[in-house]
Amino acid sequence: MTVCVFFGCTFIAFGPAISLFIFTVARDPLRVIFLIAGAFFWLVSLLLSSLVWFIAVQISNKENASLQKGLLIFGVVLSVFLQEAFRFGYYKLLKKANDGLMALNQDDTMPISIRQLAYVSGLGFGFMSGAFSVVNILADSLGPGTVGIYGDPPHYFVSSAFMTMAIILLHMFWGVVFFDACEKKQWLSLAVVVCTHLLVSCLTFLNPQYEGSLIPAYVIAFVMGAWAFFISGGSLRNLRLCLTCKDKDFLLANHRPR
Repeated sequence: MTVCVFFGCTFIAFGPAISLFIFTVARDPLRVIFLIAGAFFWLVSLLLSSLVWFIAVQISNKENASLQKGLLIFGVVLSVFLQEAFRFGYYKLLKKANDGLMALNQDDTMPISIRQLAYVSGLGFGFMSGAFSVVNILADSLGPGTVGIYGDPPHYFVSSAFMTMAIILLHMFWGVVFFDACEKKQWLSLAVVVCTHLLVSCLTFLNPQYEGSLIPAYVIAFVMGAWAFFISGGSLRNLRLCLTCKDKDFLLANHRPR
């Protein structure tokens, strides 16, 4: 039973992201490199926020429960701002790297567009964020023990898996919107990305009322996904053609002899 829970939650949390990686990233070495670099940037932001939070806890009164909860909230807020700061730093780095790659390219064309960079870096952020969010939970799901035996919420593992999937997808959508806002200098859009990131992170404090965190998180994910889709050049017509397998350009691109 525990093994089934482990694999089921793993596939829920990482299934969509792994599918996107296999079909859209894995065959392009440049995209793989930028994805790994994005994951590294997220990891550094987590390291810095964890270090600040750890120092704050050590110098505070550990017996004061309300103070410790306040420090936890402070750590979450700081982590969100650091993640977005590192996302901006990664954007600036990618712009310079892409300019250098374009200078080396004999065709005078960008080897990878800024929208592709936004998507790949967002997926890298999401992969690393999801891994750190759920890896310990998945390890505990292997047992021994049964969740809910003492009256605790029995849906802890599956709820955590669905929240992790939402966070991974949101990082991808946030990356696309964030990079586009930086390109067009739309600071209001940047503020929306930061505020929604902060909101989704703070929603986890509502647990174990999982409906209070999961439902708003997926509503935000749907809205951000639609926003990312349209600013990337998507349209309702293209979506309809793709879903009905009538997009000739898509079919030719995927069935071209290699």
